[in-house]
Amino acid sequence: MKNIKVLIIDDSAFMRKLITDFLSEDSRIEVIGTARNGEEGLKKIEQYKPDVVTLDIEMPVMNGLDCLKQIMQRFPVPVIMLSSTTKVNADNTILAMRYGAFDFIAKPSGPISLDLVKIKQELIEKIKAANAANIKELASTSINIKKSVKKQIEYSNIELESKQRIIMQKDHIPSIICIGTSTGGPMALQKVVEKLPKEINAIILIVQHMPAKFTKSLANRLNQLSEISVKEAEDGEKLKKGVAYIAPGGYHLSVEHKNHGLTALITETPPVNGHRPSVDVLFESISQVIGYSKVAVIMTGMGSDGAKGVQLLKIDASVKVIAESEETAIVYGMPKAAISTKLVDEVKPINKIAETILKYV
Repeated sequence: MKNIKVLIIDDSAFMRKLITDFLSEDSRIEVIGTARNGEEGLKKIEQYKPDVVTLDIEMPVMNGLDCLKQIMQRFPVPVIMLSSTTKVNADNTILAMRYGAFDFIAKPSGPISLDLVKIKQELIEKIKAANAANIKELASTSINIKKSVKKQIEYSNIELESKQRIIMQKDHIPSIICIGTSTGGPMALQKVVEKLPKEINAIILIVQHMPAKFTKSLANRLNQLSEISVKEAEDGEKLKKGVAYIAPGGYHLSVEHKNHGLTALITETPPVNGHRPSVDVLFESISQVIGYSKVAVIMTGMGSDGAKGVQLLKIDASVKVIAESEETAIVYGMPKAAISTKLVDEVKPINKIAETILKYV
């Protein structure tokens, strides 16, 4: 098996050396070069043709976002962003996902000697996943960026019919739509959530594997692009139809019956499947809710989070489960694990998932 060739672009000599040392500990990864800014990085990508690039956001001469746009337009390659956890950088990291970045690593904010080593295994795992990513879908993502304005949405005929049905039946039994995703998820979520009409008679709950502080930026971005409201979930808040609630990074999201409705429960219990938030935690809590129709969706991501939750949900045969198809998933791990349960009702490319959801609401 050939080595994975990695190029590191970072203005910090310390970070370039540290990342090189981390990656050199894995026999499958070969650091073929480093660059101090985006402009130099573009030249070295063209020269060395790496399999994966790590890219800092804040750099002189050419910053990470401008460099990323050039990479995806000129020579598409999986890019892992490195970002600090400031609000500006969290916002820029979510924007980088829209420009076609594969994923990101949050730079530790604590003592260097203690915290930096925590990212080593995560970085190695993401580089290996990036090497196997659906680069065609990543590249197409960077080309199809839409204007960030609410309510400028076009619907297919099927979606329009579903929308009209929702308006006519909005006093009927409400629905819960629960969505689980990970690597590649921010753009996948955009492609689904922005097509859901504001009249939808459903509560939408989302788990996106992401660290604390980044999920709020993701919610704000999706809220700008969608007819429905999108927000980060808060502990104890009453859940409303027509609103999508995103699990806060670093916390599990579940639901409970309270005061004749559903409320969000935000907890810091141990990670499940190595994740907090976990899709399985959300799905398990939804499986215990009665009086609602339910649609569960599993999209792009590494690992198998959500597969056990699908099994619990499908104890009720009326629950519908949708998985993203291999052709559009940036990483096929989570959808594949869900499909392997043989309990998935529909397997659809990302551009068909919203209308499939509407068919069951």
